[in-house]
Amino acid sequence: MKADDANLLELLHKSRQFVVPIYQRLYSWGEPECAQLWKDILRAGSVDGPAEHFTGSIVYVEKAEGSITNQQPNLIIDGQQRVTTVTLLLTALAERLSRVPEGDWLMAYDGFKPDKIRAWYLMDPFEEGEGKYKLLLSQRDRETLISIVNGVDPDPANASPRLVENYGFFRDRLNDPACDLTVVCRGLDRLKVVDIRLTRGLDNPQLVFESMNSTGKKLSQTDLIRNYVLMDLPNDEQENLYMLHWRPMEQLFGNMDEQRFDEFMRDYLTMCTRDIPRLDRIYDAFRDYADDWRTRGHSVRDLVVDLHEKSDWFASVALGRETEPRLHVLFDELRDLQATVSRPMLLECYGDYKDGLIDSTAMARIVELVISYVFRRAVCMIPTNSLNKTFATFTSGLGKDPGHYLEDIEVKFALMENYRRFPSDEEFIQALEHNDLYHFKRRMYLFDKLENDGAKERAQVTNYTIEHIMPQNPELSENWRDVLGPDWRNVQKTWLHTLGNLTLTGYNSEMSDHDFGDKRDGAKGFRFSPLRLNEGLGQLDCWNEEEIKRRGERLARRAVAIWRAPQPSTDAIDRYHSEHGKNTKSQQTGYTIENDHPELVDGPLSELFHRIDGTIRSWDPHIERRPVKLYVGYHHNQMFVSVIPRRGRLVIGLVMPYEHLRDERNLAEYKAVQGWGGTRTEVTLYPDSSEDDINYVLGLARQSYEDQLDE
Repeated sequence: MKADDANLLELLHKSRQFVVPIYQRLYSWGEPECAQLWKDILRAGSVDGPAEHFTGSIVYVEKAEGSITNQQPNLIIDGQQRVTTVTLLLTALAERLSRVPEGDWLMAYDGFKPDKIRAWYLMDPFEEGEGKYKLLLSQRDRETLISIVNGVDPDPANASPRLVENYGFFRDRLNDPACDLTVVCRGLDRLKVVDIRLTRGLDNPQLVFESMNSTGKKLSQTDLIRNYVLMDLPNDEQENLYMLHWRPMEQLFGNMDEQRFDEFMRDYLTMCTRDIPRLDRIYDAFRDYADDWRTRGHSVRDLVVDLHEKSDWFASVALGRETEPRLHVLFDELRDLQATVSRPMLLECYGDYKDGLIDSTAMARIVELVISYVFRRAVCMIPTNSLNKTFATFTSGLGKDPGHYLEDIEVKFALMENYRRFPSDEEFIQALEHNDLYHFKRRMYLFDKLENDGAKERAQVTNYTIEHIMPQNPELSENWRDVLGPDWRNVQKTWLHTLGNLTLTGYNSEMSDHDFGDKRDGAKGFRFSPLRLNEGLGQLDCWNEEEIKRRGERLARRAVAIWRAPQPSTDAIDRYHSEHGKNTKSQQTGYTIENDHPELVDGPLSELFHRIDGTIRSWDPHIERRPVKLYVGYHHNQMFVSVIPRRGRLVIGLVMPYEHLRDERNLAEYKAVQGWGGTRTEVTLYPDSSEDDINYVLGLARQSYEDQLDE
């Protein structure tokens, strides 16, 4: 690597050509960045006497060895945003100066004649084709910049909007009568950069790329991943892989909606590894996975092909691209429910569907089960912090026998216990009848399904608002008090926001706090409502506690039929237990503390172990202790801590990223090689460790436990 201070214009002049590789992100600077550059140029140009302005770094891979007749361009690794923006400004400046009378600019703009700007910094008039341009951008940006440099309006249908807008920004500034062109020229001539040249075959461009982002926009996870998979490949292979596989993914994600791509990568990695990476660490997790992919004998090309295939699955599940009608409707419903945590499991099942292991009917039933599971738990107010781990590991251990595929999934849903349970019909009905559903964040989804499920003509519930049949006003009218009885305040408090008292109407303000008879018989009353939710209200004489309870029970029964629970047969459950018994709770490992770790039962380590064991298991009744051959693991859906007996000490393994651990005393150690149970963070305790040390280490273990709950 060679680094030198350089004048930016001189660097552009002396370089035959800079090419932005195909794996680099599109030009992304907007008006704020252009305005800042313009401000910096004017400031530098306004200073009398010698002055310079540092504008960042230009990092590029030196041209490959060639001959005098076949010279290769330099590939920009970092700095393409500012080089491109300066190119736009130089193009606009050449156009503006071409309209200045020749006698005026000979003295004022020495060195900035229009023809000189074009020949030194924009294009070589003696070259042909793309070889004549000083800067070639990647992808669709290329044609837009070439058109601008040539003074031709880009094709509106295919133009890169950022390039067109920023070129217009500089033209407007230069055409402003108050603009001093001398100051602009002088400022441009004072722009300095760090000229960083990488040598092919010696320097690692990817490492440099990851660390360089000095004054430009922060690199996204998408940028880093794309560069990682394409940067080290030969140019021809880069082009081929990009056009056949990466470019179609960009188009699939709307020319790389970064948030969508990060979501896809998180789901992809979760599906492949059963571990859930943090959204801000997607690139790190992908790099680890790609390294492991290579060690298993696969190529980068194979990985990109796999990503492309899985991105099509993601588009079907998450982006509304499914063509099978029933699945399309269900995936839309899944998005309405915002059940994104289920996607890793559903992507795997969808892949099996595409491979022919199951048909569309079975796939549809799996999606229905997921929807019912997520929605029932939400209504029953079961904490959601374990859902991502539940779905990430759901298919682990399933044999995927085509004859029992759906049946096994139904059984597994039915057998889940405690905090992972699939709420029963009784629990679901109880919650629907008694819980506050007015403040339930999925209330419109609930009413949409109750209104439209099975209907040939859908009502647009977004055109309606929630109506309390018994009003919310704490000071009810005399008529309401008489109907509800002497205990009317308690009746209102108990049933106000429950399902039985809630409906939809387009005339909420008209109904207001009116008596039930007015709400029923008014011109827009329940008697004339076209909504199924309001069936029967027009025929009631009054609205009291009994009617609220009766309607709530009726709607809850309808909900049970819509969000169906799994109902596997006894034979299916027995077969599942016989085939997957080794994975059931009662037979998780086959090891015991007494037989496999006697030193933890009796000996110098026993008292320390019992202290650690009792404290960890006291945090949550759902924490499970699972001894295996070499350590004891503690699980809350997945393992978060391991206790490893060693001679004269206990090693506590923490299943959380080392860099996320709050360890003020620096007792924990990072292990480059994964320890038992997949831990890389370890801390050691001894039989004579102080009470403070033991409590401190248990605090570190607690962080690992809470870190798993937060994901």
